[in-house]
Amino acid sequence: MSETLIYAAVLIPSLIIAIVFHEVAHGWAALALGDPTAKERNRLSFNPIRHVDPVGTLLVPGLLAIAQGPIFGWAKPVPVVAQRLRNPRYGMMLVAAAGPAMNFFLALVGAVLYGALFAGLTNETQGAYLTFVEAVQYFVLINIFFGLFNLLPIPPFDGSHIVEGLLPTSLARQYRALRPYGMLAFFLIVALSWFAPGLGVIENVIIPPVFWVMEQYMAVSAIVAGAS
Repeated sequence: MSETLIYAAVLIPSLIIAIVFHEVAHGWAALALGDPTAKERNRLSFNPIRHVDPVGTLLVPGLLAIAQGPIFGWAKPVPVVAQRLRNPRYGMMLVAAAGPAMNFFLALVGAVLYGALFAGLTNETQGAYLTFVEAVQYFVLINIFFGLFNLLPIPPFDGSHIVEGLLPTSLARQYRALRPYGMLAFFLIVALSWFAPGLGVIENVIIPPVFWVMEQYMAVSAIVAGAS
C-alpha cells in the first residue's frame, strides 16, 4: 500500500502541473491571437485552484494511480471564443496546438533536469534522491503522454480542432457535428482498455508513440548527463 501511495504522490503532482500549464498555454495563445476571454476571466494563472476540476484533476487520476491503470485527467477548459480571434479557423488550430506544445516543452525541461540529476546519482546518493530522480522521469513521461493523448482527433480534444481547421469547410462542418459524441467515444476507448485488455486499444495505439517519443527525450537526458 505504501508503494501505491508513493506512486500516487509522484504522479498526481506531475499530472496537475501538466494540466495547468497546458490550459494556461491555450489562454496565452488565444490572447496573442486576439481573444482576451481567458484573461478577462482570470484563467491566465498558474494557481491550480483556478483550473482544477475535482473529478477530472483529482478523483479520476487518483483512483487510476491507486489501481495502477493508465493515468489521465482533465481540468476546467480555458474559455476561448473563436469569433474573437483575428482568424477564427486557423486561430483555433494554433490555440489547440499550444496546449500539447507546452507539454512537450515541459517534457524537454524535465529531460534536461533528469540528465543533470542522473549524472549525480551514485551509491551514496540513493534513497530520497533516487526517488526524486525517478519522479522527474515520470514527469517527462506524463507530459509526453498528455501531449500526445490530446492530439487524438476525438472531439473535444485538441487534435479535433486541428483536424477541423485542416478540413475543407463542408467536411469541417460535418466533423463538427460529431463533437457531442466525442466524450462517448473517449469513454468507450477507456472502457475497452479496462474490460477488454486483450484488444490492446491503448497499448497498440497510444503507448508505442509515447515510448518512441520518450526514447528521444531520454537521448537528450543522456547527452546532458554526459556533459555534466
